[in-house]
Amino acid sequence: MAGFSVQRYAPERTTWGRLMARDSVVRRLDWPLLGSAIALSFIGSLLVWSATRGRDSLTHGDPYYFLFRHALNTGIGIALMIGTIWLGHRTLRGAVPVLYGLSVLLVMAVLTPLGATVNGAHAWILLPGGFSLQPSEFTKITIILGMAMLLAARVDAGDQVHPDHRTVAKALALASLPMLVVMGMPDLGSVMVMVVIVLGVLLASGASNRWVFGILGAGVAGAVAIWQLGLLDDYQIARFAAFANPALDPAGVGYNTNQARIAIGSGGLHGTGLFQGTQTTGQFVPEQQTDFVFTVAGEELGFLGAGLILVLLGVVLWRACRIARETTELYGTVVAAGIIAWFAFQSFENIGMTLGIMPVAGLPLPFVSYGGSSMFAVWVAIGLLQSIRVQRPITA
Repeated sequence: MAGFSVQRYAPERTTWGRLMARDSVVRRLDWPLLGSAIALSFIGSLLVWSATRGRDSLTHGDPYYFLFRHALNTGIGIALMIGTIWLGHRTLRGAVPVLYGLSVLLVMAVLTPLGATVNGAHAWILLPGGFSLQPSEFTKITIILGMAMLLAARVDAGDQVHPDHRTVAKALALASLPMLVVMGMPDLGSVMVMVVIVLGVLLASGASNRWVFGILGAGVAGAVAIWQLGLLDDYQIARFAAFANPALDPAGVGYNTNQARIAIGSGGLHGTGLFQGTQTTGQFVPEQQTDFVFTVAGEELGFLGAGLILVLLGVVLWRACRIARETTELYGTVVAAGIIAWFAFQSFENIGMTLGIMPVAGLPLPFVSYGGSSMFAVWVAIGLLQSIRVQRPITA
């Protein structure tokens, strides 16, 4: 991939012990990346609180219910990030087969009686205590790690300059199995993210562009076939119809998008003030603490507040790109590129659907939306990025 510098990895010069001896892990962390992610989660807690504090049917009469749980999810996510840094991305590289197998079993468990349907997608596992798990969020990570392990193995060993066609075919097969299961739920939004991840990983690995164009062509052909054969659920067809024509059913399938645009548009430059948005307090926008949390920012914090979220997301992507460029092993570059593709597309899709420029796909805004599975997954991804930066080779 143009712009990424990939050199062979010399393990004898980059042991964790030498790193600890010669430099401090804390000093080597990417603090702008970490600070931006924490700031996004903090802003998200305020937006989630504003969106839910008056909804007794959701909070059971406790206005702090979602605020506490969002803060708890963030805390657990940060702990997972620390654990990921401590283990290191290279240690996780050896555990990829186990992690991949567990993630596939979890997504397949959704299709059993353990699975539950939320907002039309049979993509959840209900846990005791009112908690739920969305396995497809963690599958994004294992797809990145699994494909990176396969594509980088012979390149980092010095046997190849770029992954050969056989290696690419194996990597695509690895990604296809969980994607097919997630498609069957159906969870079209997660599948879209996974496809973008696969493309980002292939581009960063230096694989032949014929594979990228082939996947794009197959994706278009598959989308047409799915549409023509009527394999989409009714609610998915309705979402695409509302995207194509927002005025088609403003009180029905187009309601979410129309109310979201009204909320964002009413914020103006400075916003109405936190907890003062009429669309938010009036509960006009459904799923406002999850998929449509950006509407709270647009209405109550205005263009400036919503713009701050975009800037912070931009900093996360910028620092991730820098980490991908600076690592001297293909494995680290590919892992970072997969995370970049994931965060970039999911952020664009989430914000785009609130503005009416993308179809509603049920994807959370990274770090900001309420949701434990999503929060845990994105913080593990931050841990992987930090590990790649921390464990960069130290020249003698």
